[in-house]
Amino acid sequence: MATLIRGWLRVYHRLQILGRENLPGYPLVGRGSFVLVANHCSHLDALCLISAVPIGKLHRTISAAAADYFFVSPRRAVVAVLMVNALPFNREVYVRQSLRLCRELLANPGNVLILFPEGSRSPNGNLRAFKNGIGLLVAGTDVPVIPCYLDGTHRAMPKRAAVPRPCQVRLTIGAPRLYKDFSPDRAGSAEVAMDLHRAVQQLAPASEPVTTAV
Repeated sequence: MATLIRGWLRVYHRLQILGRENLPGYPLVGRGSFVLVANHCSHLDALCLISAVPIGKLHRTISAAAADYFFVSPRRAVVAVLMVNALPFNREVYVRQSLRLCRELLANPGNVLILFPEGSRSPNGNLRAFKNGIGLLVAGTDVPVIPCYLDGTHRAMPKRAAVPRPCQVRLTIGAPRLYKDFSPDRAGSAEVAMDLHRAVQQLAPASEPVTTAV
């Protein structure tokens, strides 16, 4: 399945991955756990991020997925688990329980967690403000966070589109960031979220739209 998805992304979307060397320990991707964060505007996003991870690491790569969208029916849940190894994440209720589960995954060496801090797909492709949950997860820890930017996924498969278009997609992976010196409280978490937002925005092509404050 993973090989087929990567082949499809490479041929149909001409997927280009820049900065892969920024993944901790690449090409082997070492034993320590880390988080990948990116802008989010398409169902293609998680597939592209997973494609940057070595095949041998896929069974340890987990994508946090909205429980109120992907896990509302058995069929949709099965597809999410098979395609992106989805972990149900409650965006509105039980958020702290979801974050606790993410912490447990990251405490187990060798896991890769994919998160989209905007919380949902952008309807117009613009990067929106990051929610503080990412800060609550990593502030005061030594878990590396890798900012990424996906260009082209909104054109290829925007929100509400049923079939992807053959548009080119590019994934840019930035340098790891650490937040062990940030306080794991509301203020520190907000600082982390804003810092990661800036880091992701800086990876965007110069022609991309400016950030909205939504």
